[in-house]
Amino acid sequence: MKEILLMGFYQPHEALSRFLVAAQQEFKIPIRYLQEYAALGTGGGIYHFRDQILSGGAEAFFVLNADVCSEFPLQEMLDFRQQHGDAHSFVILGTTANRTQALNYGCIVANADTQEVQHYVEKPSTFVSEVINCGIYLFTPAIFQHIGEVFQRNQQELALEENSNGWQRAEVIRLEQDVFTALAGSGKLYVYKTDGFWSQIKSAGSAIYASRLYLNQYSQTHPERLAQNKPGGPIIRGNVYIHPTASIDSTAVLGPNVSIGEGVTVGAGVRVRESIVLHGASLHDHTCVLNTIVGWDSTIGRWARVEGTPSDPNPNDPYAKIDSETLFRDGRLTPSITILGCSVTIPAEVVILNSIVLPHKELSRSYKNQIIL
Repeated sequence: MKEILLMGFYQPHEALSRFLVAAQQEFKIPIRYLQEYAALGTGGGIYHFRDQILSGGAEAFFVLNADVCSEFPLQEMLDFRQQHGDAHSFVILGTTANRTQALNYGCIVANADTQEVQHYVEKPSTFVSEVINCGIYLFTPAIFQHIGEVFQRNQQELALEENSNGWQRAEVIRLEQDVFTALAGSGKLYVYKTDGFWSQIKSAGSAIYASRLYLNQYSQTHPERLAQNKPGGPIIRGNVYIHPTASIDSTAVLGPNVSIGEGVTVGAGVRVRESIVLHGASLHDHTCVLNTIVGWDSTIGRWARVEGTPSDPNPNDPYAKIDSETLFRDGRLTPSITILGCSVTIPAEVVILNSIVLPHKELSRSYKNQIIL
């Protein structure tokens, strides 16, 4: 791996720049952010920046959607491509979903022997296949020829439209609908099916489920990263990550599925479960934090209870995926995990339930099922 390019149409800001510098220092690899002039779609973005992608003479490159978590079996995808297809073929990472939820994803029909993609439909209205697109791809430079054909076709169609000033819209290209659908059955597109974990992250709430998947992966591959029960240390239940700089009282009870960030302070008798506590946060004595993301530098007062409602997939279905809940249903906030933005202050002895608190808020009372602006 020679280089990492992040693409989006969001304005770069100080926090992103800090992240890029820190990541480059940690992983010793060049990382750049490329800003699109408009939202160009999943294919339009990489086509727009094709010169930057190919500038290092890349033989092949991965494209990963940023809203998924996975084991990312990249080496396995490379090995698979060498065994299947030719030097110019492309690989989609696929996984199995249940029949009902498969309709929410791109569905792949493949040859059982060769794994060549024969049919691809994005979010079909009726059942097509239980194998779904994970949003992780292995391409060669040849992909730009296929995206370019879509771009040319878009331009021609726009030229035929009267009163069209949509020259920019020709660059809006969707890999899934515009490219994969056409490539299916051509002998150029293959699917590598993974049995490892995969989930989309469409909401802040799904980050807690993603954290559980990663912590479970650590327990199998990097158990040294997880906290252990030790004399004089906090009580650990299940998989828990604690940053070395965090200060945790020995009477605190953490877990399962808890991640404690840099410089966090956890007081006496605190209970944390199914939560992410980000850097610099402070949980005062005897607080209870359940199904919650606590933002940077936030403070929760003594004896306060901060709780959310999990939105996990069906635990009895091995192929169930997390549903992307809408924020509101029937005019009301859908019960979900509680999120405290950065620098939020929660007073002592209050209850915050199923609520979203925007940054830099200082609360004075209890809240339930509310967005606090």
